Amino acid sequence: MLMGIILGIESTAHTFSIGGVSTTGDTFASSSALFRPETGGIHPREAADHHSLISGEKFKQFISVNNLQLSQIDAIAYSQGPGLGPCLRVGASVARSLSEKLTIPLIGVNHCVAHIEIGRLQTGCKDPVLLYVSGGNTQVIARKGGRYRVIGETLDIGIGNMLDKFARTQGIPFPGGPKIEQLALEWERQNSKTSLDNIMLPYSVQGMDLSFSGILTAAIQKINDGHSLEEVCWSLQEHSFSSCIEVAERALAHTGKKELLLGGGVACNERIRTMSELMCNDRGAASYWPEKQYCVDNGTMIAELGRKMLKHDLVTKLEDSAIDPSMRTDHAEVVWE
Repeated sequence: MLMGIILGIESTAHTFSIGGVSTTGDTFASSSALFRPETGGIHPREAADHHSLISGEKFKQFISVNNLQLSQIDAIAYSQGPGLGPCLRVGASVARSLSEKLTIPLIGVNHCVAHIEIGRLQTGCKDPVLLYVSGGNTQVIARKGGRYRVIGETLDIGIGNMLDKFARTQGIPFPGGPKIEQLALEWERQNSKTSLDNIMLPYSVQGMDLSFSGILTAAIQKINDGHSLEEVCWSLQEHSFSSCIEVAERALAHTGKKELLLGGGVACNERIRTMSELMCNDRGAASYWPEKQYCVDNGTMIAELGRKMLKHDLVTKLEDSAIDPSMRTDHAEVVWE
């Protein structure tokens, strides 16, 4: 008998991705394409046009690379929200078309919750606090009372958005985070520990919430004041990551949980992983993160949440399949636990 899979479609922002998870929980690497604007940031309409153009190619690629047959697809899951409206609509349209053509269930999933579930599947952690650090979101999340509760979050922009905006002002193309990480590491290697604290940037933690617009403005000003790009990149990472880890530690203390899971594209950064591990070691907790391909937006994580929802008959009727760009993490009922 052929193995059944859940197909997942991700299209919340710059990435269009198709991935899959078998009904028994085996993952299939996603076939993904990243929209990279020639100049400036991501324009939702341009990103959506990109997704429309490559969606068919990515679907065929995923099926071909994994040697799958259409008859093996048991359901289609897609990101219903949150995200950029035009981009979400492309993924939802592709999902509806495949669901109708193959006469299989359609499952609209919460993108943020999908980051949690793929992390749990990949790492084996059971009941973590999630530090969700991505372009559009920065949240600290924990499960309680049948939902994933947002304990703290950014009050303005996501940490990934902040890093990309700073990079853009310095002529670094999107995505800017990896280059900032590289420059920060070069600065650290070239300087002694005693000279690493020369640049002070705003450290904005407000209770359990964070903000990043102030540190962005301050970092740009430090460049204008004559500090080197490498030096500012190092300080920008240290200050912004430290604020995230502080709030995550407070969440561990508040909830009594012993696991911290990193998720989102910024979780690919080795420095925030190290900070997470050091903090958890100090308080007798464990830190986890999935493979980098599952930290960034990907179709496989959408498929994994779809798999869990399908087990509990949480399918989406066509009339209820509209996207929700403002969907909250705590909108989803976690019945699979």
